[in-house]
Amino acid sequence: MKTYALLLIAVIFETFGTSCLQASQQFSRFWPSMGVIFGFGGAFYFLTQVLKLLPLGLTYALWSGIGIVLTSIIGVVVFKQRLDLAAILGIGLIIAGVLVINLLSKSSVH
Repeated sequence: MKTYALLLIAVIFETFGTSCLQASQQFSRFWPSMGVIFGFGGAFYFLTQVLKLLPLGLTYALWSGIGIVLTSIIGVVVFKQRLDLAAILGIGLIIAGVLVINLLSKSSVH
């Protein structure tokens, strides 16, 4: 469980960094640009901790899948971006994939 908590922390840092990347307006705004450095620095630090216990492929699949979902939600809520039906269906498939990995895969740590 600690491994998944560290993975979730890594995803939260990555999502923060990605959101700051959007807000930085191509690194033309100082504080959002600092948020990019802080967010991705934290994300990669915690990701390295997770990789001590989980295989790379599994870790990256979970990290990117959860990150896509969270980043999409932030895009809609904070940046007022719209998702069409295809995007929503795709996100649903990503969520289904994350659930399959966690509930059925023998590669994950339970």
